[in-house]
Amino acid sequence: MSNSPIYTVIVIAVSPVIRMGLSAMLDDNPKLTVVKSGSDIDSLTDEFIELQPDIVLLDWNSSDFESISQSEQFLSATIILLNELEDIDFGAILNAGVKGILLQTSSESEIIAAVKAVASGLVVLHPEIIDNLQLQKSANFQQQADIKSIQTLTPREIEILQMLTPGLSNKVIAKQLNISDHTVKFHISSIFQKLNVSTRTEAVAVGVRLGLIML
Repeated sequence: MSNSPIYTVIVIAVSPVIRMGLSAMLDDNPKLTVVKSGSDIDSLTDEFIELQPDIVLLDWNSSDFESISQSEQFLSATIILLNELEDIDFGAILNAGVKGILLQTSSESEIIAAVKAVASGLVVLHPEIIDNLQLQKSANFQQQADIKSIQTLTPREIEILQMLTPGLSNKVIAKQLNISDHTVKFHISSIFQKLNVSTRTEAVAVGVRLGLIML
């Protein structure tokens, strides 16, 4: 039997449809439970203090971020879902303490993997966010944001890490994810570097310790 923890989540989204959809998706996972949901940050401040959730999943709204940025407790547990990438200062968001940034188009498996990863202490960024951060850095935006010092795993990397547990080959992983063998090799190499390991066995061991892999 697995001794991995069950993570608690607060879901915040203005749209009741999105809020209910995210809550249902998370509650359907045996390792996650939604303890509260609401339409805005301010209405849930007392509940956050009382419940102390592992994660706050926030459907992006600039006014919500202004509210959440006033509380380090909120920020240290927050994953933001973005609808678009334009006019977003990702360096500032990460410097404020947000631990995860995904796109609203992220798959169910990507969102669930990100929630577990951030709850385990990692920072998770969608690949497009990482690319955008690099562009912002090259344009001298947020030069103080050293993203290289952040241990980031993308949702896809977490997904592949979990698939290493049963000993699946690169070819099988590629087929299941509908990507090339070369892409799988690239992701595994990136996982090794970020987790500071050199073998699949070590990567799986770290994944288990961080709660990313359920045995």
